[in-house]
Amino acid sequence: MTAELLLRAPNRDDEAILRQFHEQLRAEDFSFLLAEGSWDDILSMIAREARGVDLPPGRVRADFLIAEVSGRPVGRTSIRYELNDFLFEFGGHVGYAVAPEFRRRGYARQILARSVERLRAAGVTDVLVTCDETNTASARVIEQCGGVLDDVREVGDGPAKRRYWIGEDSG
Repeated sequence: MTAELLLRAPNRDDEAILRQFHEQLRAEDFSFLLAEGSWDDILSMIAREARGVDLPPGRVRADFLIAEVSGRPVGRTSIRYELNDFLFEFGGHVGYAVAPEFRRRGYARQILARSVERLRAAGVTDVLVTCDETNTASARVIEQCGGVLDDVREVGDGPAKRRYWIGEDSG
C-alpha cells in the first residue's frame, strides 16, 4: 500500500531538497521550480501566483504545491485555474513531477488525482493535462486518472505533446 500523499505550500525549510530536485530534473530537460532567483523571491512568486496578483505576462493564477509523504517531499504540482493560449495548446491545467528516487511508487497518480480534486473544488470540471509524447510513464498515469487522449501536437523542435482531458465523470 502506498503511503498517504499530502499537497502543501513550500516553505523556507524546503529550499535545499527542492533545489536538489530541480537540478536532478533539469538533466531530464524539466523545470521543477518554475522560477529562478533567491529562495525568498521564489516563495514570493509562488504566493503571488496563488493569489493571482501582480502576475508576469503569460502567467495565470496557480498553486505550486509540494507533494509530501511521511513528512518528506517527493515531488510537486502546479495547478493552473485557467488556461491561456500556451496552456491550452501545450501546458494544461496541471504540471506535476516526482523526484527520480521516488518514482514507481504511485506518487504521480496521487499527485495528479489530488490536483484534479482541487480544480474540481474550484469549479473546473474538464481538466487538461499534457505530457511529452515520449513520456509513456506520464501518459499511463494520466490515463489511470481518467484522461482521454484528445490529440498530439507538435512543439517546434521539442517532443510533441499528448493532450488529455479528464472529464467531470472521470477518475
